[in-house]
Amino acid sequence: MRRALGPVHADKRPTQEGATLNDSLDPAEQPGFVEQKVHRHRGAAVDAIVDSIGQEWPVALVFNGISHAVMMCTPRELEAFAVGFAISEGIVERGSDIHDIEVALHCDAAIPYARVELTVVQQAFAALKDKRRALAGRTGCGVCGIESIDALDLAPQRVPDTGFLGRLAPDALARAARELPAHQALTQRTGGLHAAAWCTADGAILHAFEDVGRHNALDKLIGQLVLARADTTNGFVFLSSRASYELVRKSARVDIPMVATISAPSSLAIAIAREAGIRLVSFCREAGYVDYGTA
Repeated sequence: MRRALGPVHADKRPTQEGATLNDSLDPAEQPGFVEQKVHRHRGAAVDAIVDSIGQEWPVALVFNGISHAVMMCTPRELEAFAVGFAISEGIVERGSDIHDIEVALHCDAAIPYARVELTVVQQAFAALKDKRRALAGRTGCGVCGIESIDALDLAPQRVPDTGFLGRLAPDALARAARELPAHQALTQRTGGLHAAAWCTADGAILHAFEDVGRHNALDKLIGQLVLARADTTNGFVFLSSRASYELVRKSARVDIPMVATISAPSSLAIAIAREAGIRLVSFCREAGYVDYGTA
């Protein structure tokens, strides 16, 4: 699947509420799960059933012909994932730096895998070669392969204050927490995926993406927001996972003003959020949440 990208910018243009960001995706992509015969044990009873298992594939990200990363990923929305990864990892600054994307699924291999080839502007490619590292991605770690502490890039610029937090409805987080399960079809089927959702100021969920990796789910969401030229300063991210520093750092790169998570934050996530001026809230439930005073 090849797509030539026009001038796509993360230029804060709003999308129409209710519009889907998935219209450009290939309907022939993988379903996100496989079926497996299992034996379920409950007490003395043993039942032979068919269970649904979340898909996890190696996905190679190739920039201008040079392989940069292999991430373990659910093989859906890979175009959005690649765009989101490129921007949230600082490989490109904006969507218009990406000229072309080609996605190839290799389903017949002994271990199925995907390869995503991106053509980026020469300036971005030259910078990538300067700091290129061998990165072996895993669902539980976003910095595997980094060779030094200096390469972590722990100094985000502050996100612009557009007044979004002042427009946030008092019950926005409760609504997002209540509505998220309805957007997690793969999680309900497999029990094993993370979700990243894009929410309005009143907590309505407009878009959600699922993946075996929490970083990947967020990259897919960021990628589609960029492709759709959405206003990333006029909404917040709601994540089914804990708040690690990588998730906050990725959000800072595209000026998202608030990150909300169902589980706990790490100390570095709090520190990065405070430096970037991102409001970080965790343990989000319908009944309440914890605010860490970062914005």
